[in-house]
Amino acid sequence: MKSHNYFVYITTNPSKTMLYAGMTNDLVHRLEQHRENRGKPETFAGRYSCYKLLYYERYTYYQHAIYGEKDEVLE
Repeated sequence: MKSHNYFVYITTNPSKTMLYAGMTNDLVHRLEQHRENRGKPETFAGRYSCYKLLYYERYTYYQHAIYGEKDEVLE
């Protein structure tokens, strides 16, 4: 059986005044995208420069990751 990786993650901006929670199946690539988009107003993470990783969790099933993402935001 093939193992899958899904990640729920939280990033912040350099001054640590804004949080962004997301889900991805390629954490390294997604963090690179956040870094490349910093300062771009088209996206929330870009507008607030949320590219510094604070936390992540790995899940095998995307349904669990979606639940984990919603749970992290609500806590």
